Amino acid sequence: MKAIERILKEYGALLVEVDVWFNHCIEANPGVITCGVGCSGCCRGLFDVTLLDARYLKSGFDRLDAAIKTAVLVKANERLVSIQAAWPEYVAPYILNHRPEEEWGELMPEDDETPCVLLGDDGACLVYDHRPMTCRLHGVPLIDLSGKIMDEACCSLNFVGLDPFAMDGLRWEFLRLFQEELLLFRRFTGQIMGEAVSELDTLIPTALLDV
Repeated sequence: MKAIERILKEYGALLVEVDVWFNHCIEANPGVITCGVGCSGCCRGLFDVTLLDARYLKSGFDRLDAAIKTAVLVKANERLVSIQAAWPEYVAPYILNHRPEEEWGELMPEDDETPCVLLGDDGACLVYDHRPMTCRLHGVPLIDLSGKIMDEACCSLNFVGLDPFAMDGLRWEFLRLFQEELLLFRRFTGQIMGEAVSELDTLIPTALLDV
């Protein structure tokens, strides 16, 4: 097995761990968490993803029927035009990190309700099994087993009238998860660039474009 394929397989296994945790949260709190297949309330606007997520996403996208891929790529290229209107220098290989992260909000305003290019007509993700980690983690606060809050944001449709930070059942090994993700990312960049780096990001529409 090639090195890149091995890394993608390991990353896929790590993403499955995230899904198992998320499903446990739903089962442990019936009626409290509304997230699930077909819910696309958070699939609006642009999201930054790591290059590893981008490659994993692209591997799923490449398996779609040709007609579906063509339709998605039309949307992706239209999105690229709007992105370049704000950042003319955002060109292949479409890396965000050439500019400071505090400037990324120019591309990703909170009021952007444009559907993700990978949403099907039925509102379901076309590459659900290959969606990025950020998509899998969104909706509930991320609290490590140690009590450290990694991300306090959650979907407004979840935990209505409840305090999610008081629910021990949501906690998980996030420190371990992100450490393993970082190690895989450094192995990945070492393979594609000849140098292990810790952060390189792109956007979901441009992750689908061949560069």
